[in-house]
Amino acid sequence: MDGLSARAVSEIHRLEHTRNYLRPGDVVAAVRLWKGYVHRPERELWHDHEWGNVHWYCCGNPLEARALLGTVMQAISPRSARELRKVVSRLDAVWE
Repeated sequence: MDGLSARAVSEIHRLEHTRNYLRPGDVVAAVRLWKGYVHRPERELWHDHEWGNVHWYCCGNPLEARALLGTVMQAISPRSARELRKVVSRLDAVWE
């Protein structure tokens, strides 16, 4: 993942293999999903907010992906969490 050290990636990889709520690749997929969502046009975001998005059932819910990233940041070491938080914070700034 861009912006993460090898140590942080290794720690996330280990977490994905030891937690029952994660599968290998879940964190990368969550970052990708959140990144794609925050870069959508504002009118599409409003549409999703008001009427929902039927594609989330098949392709993943970006809001759940963001929540998962928050959970992962709490489960890893402070140093790795800081690195992941920096990546996620940049995306959050685009969304806000």
